[in-house]
Amino acid sequence: MPKSFIFNLLQKQTMKNLFLLFTILFAGLTLSAQDENRAPSPSSTVMQKVGLTDIMVEYSRPGVKDREIFSEDGLQAYGKMWRTGANTATKITFSDDVKVEGNDIKAGSYSITSVPGAKSWKVNLYPYDGTRWSSYRDTTPAASMMITPEQIGSSVESFLIDINDLRDHSATMYLVWEKTAVPIKIEVK
Repeated sequence: MPKSFIFNLLQKQTMKNLFLLFTILFAGLTLSAQDENRAPSPSSTVMQKVGLTDIMVEYSRPGVKDREIFSEDGLQAYGKMWRTGANTATKITFSDDVKVEGNDIKAGSYSITSVPGAKSWKVNLYPYDGTRWSSYRDTTPAASMMITPEQIGSSVESFLIDINDLRDHSATMYLVWEKTAVPIKIEVK
C-alpha cells in the first residue's frame, strides 16, 4: 500500500476520534449545566375550568426532605406567615368574579399567603403585584379566611395545590403537604 493511503486513513480515523471526543465533552458539559439549574422546589402550574371560569395557580413545590413541616418549631412554624409554596409568591388568577370561602373576589390575579396553625389556618388573598411574597406583609388582603386543616393518612412529599370536587358552580382548592390538607371552597357563577 502506498504511504499516502495509510496516512489518509490514519488522518480520517484521528478526525473521527476527535469528533467523538468533542461530542462526549459537549454532552458532559450540557448535562452538568442542566444539573446546576435543577430547582430544589420546582415550579408548577394548575389550570382548571370551573363552570365557565378559568382558574390558574402558579407556585413552587418544596419537598418534605425528612423535615418536620407544620408544628410549633417546624419548617413552617405555626403562627408564622408562609408564601404557600417556595421561591416566589404563589399566584392565583380568576378569569371571572368568584367567591372564595364566601368572600367576593373580583376577576384578576392574587397572591396567596397563609398562616398555618394546629387547629386553623389563616389564608389571605392579596392583589398580585409581583413575585416578592414578603412585600405582602405590609398590605391589606383582598380577603382573609380561617380554614380548618384536615389530617390525611399518608405523607405527601412535594407541596401540592389541587383544584378538585368540581361541580357546575363550585370546586375545592386543596393545599396539601406532609400530612395536612387545607380545603378552600370556591364558588363561580
